[in-house]
Amino acid sequence: MWYTVRMAPSRTVEDYLKALLLAATATPGPGPRFVPMGQLAAAVGVTPGTTTTMVKALARSGLVRYEPYSGVALTREGAKLAALVLRRHRLVELFLVQVMGFRWDEVHDEAEILEHAVSDRLAERIDDMLGRPKSDPHGDPIPNADGIIRRQDTQTLLTCPLHVPVTIARVMDQDAAFLRFAAHSGLKPGDVIEVEQRDEDADSVRVRGRDDRHITLGTRAASKLQVHPVPGAQSIGRTTSTEGSARRRGAGAARARSVHQR
Repeated sequence: MWYTVRMAPSRTVEDYLKALLLAATATPGPGPRFVPMGQLAAAVGVTPGTTTTMVKALARSGLVRYEPYSGVALTREGAKLAALVLRRHRLVELFLVQVMGFRWDEVHDEAEILEHAVSDRLAERIDDMLGRPKSDPHGDPIPNADGIIRRQDTQTLLTCPLHVPVTIARVMDQDAAFLRFAAHSGLKPGDVIEVEQRDEDADSVRVRGRDDRHITLGTRAASKLQVHPVPGAQSIGRTTSTEGSARRRGAGAARARSVHQR
């Protein structure tokens, strides 16, 4: 009797599939998301000719759909494999931060290596040990064991309301220098801030933190920070005119009572 033995995908295959998934999820929408070949080549760091050769091989394996004038899109099987690679990567990042004591700005390169060595069984053990986390240290969603990625209902600092407290949910930049800047500025996932002003002419966004710190960001940096509103929160460090009037009336009444008592 003959048996078909399926080999585990190589590191190169996993790198291509993950790059396609990240590019596709960056611009969500209905139907398969076709990624231009030039964009994919830049993401994996090879020439367009090398990319074309690899994509054709992936298409023959049923992992992608390739259309010369549209680009390349993941099939259902390819998307699941890519999500499992991403799951291992993000679980490793969280493990390195929470268990091994790494900083969040130094785990990406380590996870790039380990994501190909960690088995799905080990990833499941790590997931269980960490308490089934929903996101990695940067706020990126961790796919589950079935390769399903949780959708995040977020906005960026360019689209969220002004003068409304929001929580940083995700930092969409793995550059170590940017991550250090975000940490120093109180812009890590879980930090609460509010956008005070957007200046189109200056191409800038000014935000305010809980410690009353004011930070001015360029719009490119602001677009990398995803946030969600803080339910029922009041404006940070600000008092509404109604609250201010009530406090002044209360202070005036207290002074009047003090004079009367004398």
